[in-house]
Amino acid sequence: MSTTDAPTAENLHVEGLTTRFTYRRRGPRGGVPLVLLHRFRATVDWWDPEFIEALAEERDVISFDNIGIGYTEGQPLTTVQEFAAGAAEFIEALGLDTVDILGWSFGGVVAQALTRTRPDLVRRLVVAGSGSGAAPGTPKMTEKVLGIMATPRSGNNREDMMYLFYPDTPEARALGDKHFDAVAAAMPKDAPVVSEEAAMGQLKAIGAAQATPWEQVAANLATIKQPVLYANGMQDVMVHAHASFAAVQHLPAAKLVLYSDAGHAFLFQHTAEFTTDVKDFLAQGD
Repeated sequence: MSTTDAPTAENLHVEGLTTRFTYRRRGPRGGVPLVLLHRFRATVDWWDPEFIEALAEERDVISFDNIGIGYTEGQPLTTVQEFAAGAAEFIEALGLDTVDILGWSFGGVVAQALTRTRPDLVRRLVVAGSGSGAAPGTPKMTEKVLGIMATPRSGNNREDMMYLFYPDTPEARALGDKHFDAVAAAMPKDAPVVSEEAAMGQLKAIGAAQATPWEQVAANLATIKQPVLYANGMQDVMVHAHASFAAVQHLPAAKLVLYSDAGHAFLFQHTAEFTTDVKDFLAQGD
């Protein structure tokens, strides 16, 4: 059965061991589902509708709020390992034995941890706009980026988000406006935001991941035997493309795709191209 005829999938719920998860599901059932793991300060409402629609044309696509995020209640998490365990709890609550994973930004860090700790659950992995710790030679985030990330959601305006996600070119900004307009149009009136406690927990997890010695990070990456598609924008001001380049050097079976004119939100700036890459990559495992 396909649910792609609906403009926005309805909120669904499933009871896990520790909480009641809220999730959405689009696309034809059957085959290996694709589970999405979101970025810092984002709920299930913040996925771009066009991006979801493109993936769901031929894939069973599941997005969800992890423990303590958005619609899903629970004590906010503070480590990458806890977020990975929450994702595993959700997947098992749905009765799924095997899934493909796509993690964007912070979700990419969690996706890699999930794949390492629960390799039985993950068939193929897509890491978008993300990295694996502080690789040597990777430029650090600027004070401006760090300042925007630390600002409470109520204090972030579109210009802040545009700066983080899109390069300062007319073409990129136009696509950025299209993305933010589409998300805003689909946003429920009573949509929850990520609480400051939960956001600070995410920041703590990000900080700890960045502080992990690179030798340990590289050793962890080497244990991921699943095929991995890594992708990023060359103009990313949040997670420099060098982080993706460094990570794939330690993954046994990885492919790297870079978009020269895009930033952190390359997956929405180049929706058609990237979703085609993702679907082709996942189809290789079918």
